[in-house]
Amino acid sequence: MLERIPPREWRDLGVAWFAITLAFTLIFLGSGASIESFILVFAISSVTVGVGFILHELAHKFTAMHYGYWAEFKKDNIMLLVAVAMAALVGFVFAAPGATVIYGSNLSKRENGWISASGAITNLLLAIPFVALAFLGGGLLSVIGVMGWKVNGMLASFNMLPVGPLDGKKVLAWSPGVFLLLIGVAFGVLVLSYIAPLPLS
Repeated sequence: MLERIPPREWRDLGVAWFAITLAFTLIFLGSGASIESFILVFAISSVTVGVGFILHELAHKFTAMHYGYWAEFKKDNIMLLVAVAMAALVGFVFAAPGATVIYGSNLSKRENGWISASGAITNLLLAIPFVALAFLGGGLLSVIGVMGWKVNGMLASFNMLPVGPLDGKKVLAWSPGVFLLLIGVAFGVLVLSYIAPLPLS
């Protein structure tokens, strides 16, 4: 399966992974953090963001390939800069550092809907073990759990917004019922993640 990811796509995924890891690190830390705190949070973010972001994009890719289309993730350098800048300036991650491009002109609404929904579904499934880790891990494992919970909640919620090129618009065009279910669960997971304080002392 991994042989279907060409070197250029791995590079684009790697650059985007680094950029949104930095963006999430900035919003989790806030201002005035020590070097030690930055390194710790960046390391944890690299794991939690890496899992959430890369599996989100690969879900789009392999769902498209399931329907017989070729698909590749391509980074967007401008949006990478926007993501980091917005995190630094306003404390919000605009998590659209690129997109999985599907090569095919005859996608049905159903196919496009499932391909688009697969990313958010993946993030919501990934949130489950992170929630368990947040409550049961203790110490650093709980920190990783809470951050993974937040990251996957943010990625699912943001991508399900029904605007522009985001996944939510395509899911809504296919099935309003599926859209309402996914966006409702996504924002529920995100809101609940803020009930648990982030233990970064």
